Amino acid sequence: MKKAGILNRHLAGALAELGHGDGVLVCDAGMPIPAGPRVVDLAFRAGVPSFAEVLDGLLAELVVEGATAAQELRGPNRALLEGHFRDLELVPHERLKELSAGARLVVRTGEARPYANVLLRCGVFF
Repeated sequence: MKKAGILNRHLAGALAELGHGDGVLVCDAGMPIPAGPRVVDLAFRAGVPSFAEVLDGLLAELVVEGATAAQELRGPNRALLEGHFRDLELVPHERLKELSAGARLVVRTGEARPYANVLLRCGVFF
C-alpha cells in the first residue's frame, strides 16, 4: 500500500499512463464531461473535494508545462491558478470545453464555484 501521494487507485493508475503533451482536465462538478477521455470522478458532495485540494495533489505528482483556463474564472480559484502558472493561457469558457475533448484524462472535483476548470499539459521531468 502507498503511504504518500495520491491514494485513489484509479487516479494514481491514470496518472502513471500519461506522457509528454497529454492533457488533463481538472474540473468543477458542473463542467460537461466530453466523450472520449478517461474520467476519474472524485466528487462526493458540493465543494468536496475542492478544486484547490485536487489541483495541489495533482501538481505534486505531475510535471506540467502549460495550463489553460476560462477567462471567466474569478476569485480564489483564479488567484490559485495564476499563482501556480505564470503563463496561464485564458480562453473563453466555450473554447475550453472544446479543448477538453482532446484531454487524455478528466479529474472531476466536487467544486461548486463556477468556472473552476483547468486543462493541464503534461511535460517531462528531464
